[in-house]
Amino acid sequence: MKIYTKTGDTGQTSLLGGARTDKDCINLMVIGEIDELNAELGMARAFLGAIEPVEFLQKISRDLFKVGAELAATQNDKVSASLDKISEKEIFELEKEIDEMWGELPELKNFILPGGCLAAASLHKARAICRRAERALITFGREIKLRPELYQYINRLSDYLFATARFVNFKDNIEEKKVL
Repeated sequence: MKIYTKTGDTGQTSLLGGARTDKDCINLMVIGEIDELNAELGMARAFLGAIEPVEFLQKISRDLFKVGAELAATQNDKVSASLDKISEKEIFELEKEIDEMWGELPELKNFILPGGCLAAASLHKARAICRRAERALITFGREIKLRPELYQYINRLSDYLFATARFVNFKDNIEEKKVL
């Protein structure tokens, strides 16, 4: 089987269930942001090697595929109903991980510059991509009703990525750089 299908050569693509749409529609923009976020998480995992948050980051990557699939199925209720979706369970898991890491970190009294080791810098970049995905999700949500769990998960994920970037630097004994 070839990787190229040529079906997107005119600027359209298929959503789950077969509906065709323009590649620059807001739905695909959100899916693209989620895809970019997932790619950056892959980069962060590569930088981390076997350090602590890698397994949970892999779980998040799988969860982001659930988010993308749900967004790609918004025009087909039958396909959407059959999907495994993000739930309060995944949101709670993010909160639990944040709380555990945050409890080990020094109190944050200032804004900090993104950076530190390569893994932390990549996590900061992923956080920024996550925020952009969240903004696109909100825009898309004005066109079609989306489940609140999608908004909650993406919002909490950006918090998790910030906490994880700080945690990785802390574990590497890299001092945070204050903005001022």
